[in-house]
Amino acid sequence: MSTRHVVVVGAGPAGLAAAEAALAAGARVTLLDSADQPGGQYHRMLPEPYRAARPERLHHGWRAFDRRRRRVLGHPRCAWWSETSVWALERPAPDEPGVPRVHLLRGPADGATRRRLVLDPDALVLAVGAHDRVLPFPGWELPGVFTAGAAQALAKGERVVVGDRVVVAGTGPFLLPVAASLLEAGSRVLELLEANPAGTVAGGWARRPWQLAAHGGKAGELVEYAALLLRHRVPCRVGRTVVAARGDGRVEEVVTARLRPDWSVVPGTERAVAVDALCVGHGFSPRLELPVAAGCALRGTPGAEFVAVDDDQRTSCPGVYAAGEITGVAGAPAARAEGALAGWLAGGGTPDAPALRPLRRGRDQGRAFAARLADAHPIGPAWPEWLRPDTVVCRCEETDYAS
Repeated sequence: MSTRHVVVVGAGPAGLAAAEAALAAGARVTLLDSADQPGGQYHRMLPEPYRAARPERLHHGWRAFDRRRRRVLGHPRCAWWSETSVWALERPAPDEPGVPRVHLLRGPADGATRRRLVLDPDALVLAVGAHDRVLPFPGWELPGVFTAGAAQALAKGERVVVGDRVVVAGTGPFLLPVAASLLEAGSRVLELLEANPAGTVAGGWARRPWQLAAHGGKAGELVEYAALLLRHRVPCRVGRTVVAARGDGRVEEVVTARLRPDWSVVPGTERAVAVDALCVGHGFSPRLELPVAAGCALRGTPGAEFVAVDDDQRTSCPGVYAAGEITGVAGAPAARAEGALAGWLAGGGTPDAPALRPLRRGRDQGRAFAARLADAHPIGPAWPEWLRPDTVVCRCEETDYAS
């Protein structure tokens, strides 16, 4: 009997946990990622010259991640393919049920020697994560305006600062680690702005407070970030955000304003702040290109669509599993639980294994956390009022709001 082959796409917290669990189930694993190192955005690794900078100071849970990374990448049944992109998933014919064929390109994204490869796995785990969601506003296309994730990636992955005088704005707790990464890299963060008012944020997090006991680790991270911002005297303001950016050739100042709960601007509260960089994030959007290509069904939520999965992380496509932020933005612990569950079952593990009970419990707690996060940091429906007729709303097509 041949060894079951599992392909895991994405080597962040969910994908790495899936690979480890599939190996534990006895499968052969091909783990691939477009980056040159595993870890995803959450455990983005420093380049070799900066490794002496003690990565555990910059990454929560670094030691556990590093142990898992070494176990997986050093396993004799694991093939680690870095700098590898999936350019197509070829579905089987309707009368020939099976797992989609995986078409790959291996090699540096800008290289001329990329190789085309094809894999025919017995099971496929999609753990491709999410990307920043940024709402347009006047001036958002200026050089010096960064997504929050891009700014953090440069700070964590390259020790590069995006500017000396930076404002961080948007909504959601992700703004805190972004500001912390910028401070650690040497930027001066002038202020951190949460668009939702205190009542909305508190109302979302205070609902059923006993459920927060399951997320003590996140509370510890919050305390660390708050202490760092306090030490650097970074003011954190709620109910205020950036509604415009200005500058000649690049961002030179931002206009902030106080918002009502629906995100309409309170007249007379506008204020200009001189900056050389702006970091903006309004939550996350799941990367759905591959799940859609595979034919996976989606489920709608008030803020976005995610991949629909059952209690075993199976999608509607036979042999395809999904884990992490493409099923719901719930944080790294929930992503690891989902990944481990998906990997074990994709690898042929028994669905009634005792070790799966805590994984399902952690996954369910993560889903509850995701719902709480959405309640505490929603996107206000009146944000289009910030826009002017000439505001670019689609950079690719150069489409303005008036169009």
